[in-house]
Amino acid sequence: MHPLAWWAWALALATAASRTTNPLLLFLVLAVLGYVVTARRTEAPWARGFKYYLWLALTVVAIRVVFRCVFATGITPHDHLLFSLPHIPTPDWYAGIRIGGPVSLEATLSAATDGLRLACLLCCIGAANTLANPKRALRVLPGALYELGVAVTVSISVAPQLVQSVQRVVRARRLRAGRSKGIRALRSIVVPVLEDALERSLHLAAAMDSRGYGRSGTATRASRRATGALMLLGMIGLCAGVYGLLDGTAPAALGLPALLAGSLLCAAGLALGGRRVCRTTYRPDPWRSAEWGVAGCGVAAATLLFVTVGYDATDLNPSLYPLSWPSLPVVPVLALLLAGAAGVIAPPPGRTPEPPAVPRQRAADRTTGDRRTGGRTHTEVTK
Repeated sequence: MHPLAWWAWALALATAASRTTNPLLLFLVLAVLGYVVTARRTEAPWARGFKYYLWLALTVVAIRVVFRCVFATGITPHDHLLFSLPHIPTPDWYAGIRIGGPVSLEATLSAATDGLRLACLLCCIGAANTLANPKRALRVLPGALYELGVAVTVSISVAPQLVQSVQRVVRARRLRAGRSKGIRALRSIVVPVLEDALERSLHLAAAMDSRGYGRSGTATRASRRATGALMLLGMIGLCAGVYGLLDGTAPAALGLPALLAGSLLCAAGLALGGRRVCRTTYRPDPWRSAEWGVAGCGVAAATLLFVTVGYDATDLNPSLYPLSWPSLPVVPVLALLLAGAAGVIAPPPGRTPEPPAVPRQRAADRTTGDRRTGGRTHTEVTK
């Protein structure tokens, strides 16, 4: 699979998850991610780190709930109180923040739901990092973003490499009959992992230096400044355009016109910066029908959760007052199941599409030989 197809699918699914606070839909997003990752991940070491993203997501939810319990705010007389924490008085300049006090069921569920939505976003990024090879994604970036793409690729691959180092150290300890567990084993694991990370960093720096990373090339100072100015103005235009589209009270000029102007400036900056970078690609990754299907499943799910057609928009963000079981709208469920169809559309890992069929050799060619063997049979050529 093309790496950008998995990234497009994961980012679209993350966009769909950001539209809802319905816990049933968020759990369905996690189920879809788990199915697709389990069905289509490879056996590479960096593809085994999705469970660590799940632990990170669980930690985020727990931290969100703990903070909401400690800093008790938004308690109404109609809430269902669970317990009460000791109240710590705060000074006058610290007004508005309450430490300790009663903890309600509604506040705890609201914090858990917000944390669950953030956990889904983290798991979407983890799924993309698990399914797509970050080094292959670097090859398809525009020439102007090559150096930035290298930095992003290195930063994204830190977590998979760290997981790989930890697994290698733990496997070595088992072979050496290491019996220490818990905190005692932490010292014998952390030091080799840090040493391995430092060694990988030195090898990466040497490889980047030998390949001319960071060179200015034949670009003039004026060309580099023009590229930077175009990219900076383009990003400002994109931010202003997105803000104008999301805020209904913003002026009309900050909406679609600013977004289009920022897109044009960014495209001009990429085109100008790409002239000074000459790269060749060995065996470029093709974009086939499977890639279109995977990316289309994610985009379709995000679109269906944005347009809110065929269901009530309040079903995506159910209220906790009064406290009731959230409803499960049909259209968002079908949209998320459509995103899960990427696990069926994508080819199995380790397999490539079948090459075009080669016409069979005629019987006469097999008996009398062909032009490549000079009219001789296979037995004569062997002798």
